[in-house]
Amino acid sequence: MPSLEVNTDRAIDLAMRLMAIPGKSGQELAVSNFVRHTLIDGGIDPSFLFDDNAHHRTPLAGECGNLILKLPGSLAGPRRMLSAHLDTVPLCVGSQPVLREERIESANPQTALGADDRAGVAALLNAALTIIERKLPHPPLTFLWPVQEEIGLHGARCVDKQLLGEPVLAFNWDGGAPTKITVGATGGWRGEVTITGVASHAGGAPEFGVSAIAIAAIAVSTLQRGGWHGLVEKNGRRGTSNVGVIQGGQATNVVADHVTLRVESRSHDPLFRQQIIDQFRAAFEQAASEVKNVQGVSGHVCMEGRIDYEAFRLRDDEPCVLEAERIIRALGFEPTRVISNGGLDANWLSAHGIPTVTLGCGQLRQHMTTEALDINDYLLACRVALCLATSLT
Repeated sequence: MPSLEVNTDRAIDLAMRLMAIPGKSGQELAVSNFVRHTLIDGGIDPSFLFDDNAHHRTPLAGECGNLILKLPGSLAGPRRMLSAHLDTVPLCVGSQPVLREERIESANPQTALGADDRAGVAALLNAALTIIERKLPHPPLTFLWPVQEEIGLHGARCVDKQLLGEPVLAFNWDGGAPTKITVGATGGWRGEVTITGVASHAGGAPEFGVSAIAIAAIAVSTLQRGGWHGLVEKNGRRGTSNVGVIQGGQATNVVADHVTLRVESRSHDPLFRQQIIDQFRAAFEQAASEVKNVQGVSGHVCMEGRIDYEAFRLRDDEPCVLEAERIIRALGFEPTRVISNGGLDANWLSAHGIPTVTLGCGQLRQHMTTEALDINDYLLACRVALCLATSLT
């Protein structure tokens, strides 16, 4: 039986080097190049590597598309796919990974670590390198490193399916414990609210102005008081919403005539998610009608948005779920099935007809300056990835 032990020094080194590379959504080229060159230096035939042009179809014009590695199998069996997204949130730019006892943290207190999801990228990279260097038997394999996950799963949504080789079993790595099996996730909508008011001199003639900022403030306050902002629970149904970005105004002596807000709504229930969206629209339109100048002129609101990803739930007997659980149990641990309230690349991969289960890599407190990577959990994730890639334990 071939050895499936993980080269721990290399696995940790790969994670730390990857987390130090800036690569927020849309700016993943340096990360993609690191993965590519490391694979080639490790003996991967360059002809097995592909870049799609997903970044030409995403809302944000990025530096590169998804990186794909396809390996022919040395064992008979259906093709397996392993995926982990390349990008991090902007808070991770400037990360300085340092090893502190049993965790990796950022020495820069102003940044997050970037373990979400560079730990996943490293786990897959380590698995591919181990398979090549030890000549491990394996079924046909596809490794997928998508871009632009953090801003709406755009890389997975726009992936070139023809380059994936029709995988039958698919496994994705993202945040959380390595024994966590995510079998479903919420659906998400993102939108932009544009508020148009009337500019005037804030000292000499404020009564002739219509403040777009005042309209925004009233609307957000209405949503908050009504229970439609943040965690939303109504009549047994559940969702979330957020006003995440607000921009407007130019000077304190001018009544602001323009404000834009970026907002989102999530729910596993598409109808309830739409109800949240409708409440947002009503709140902003009502606020615009309330704020008038002395001439009776009111503001105007335009709200537009799109579904970034739809909710999904894998079948209880989905083969990828059962295989992930089999491997985790074979390694001496008990898997736990969960449903995520955040979006995952698995949302779109499953929508593309590739049922995908998601596992964690030991990331803690993602998207926070206190983010950390638990070394033991990360190394277990590396072992799980290697076992799932080879179908061996």
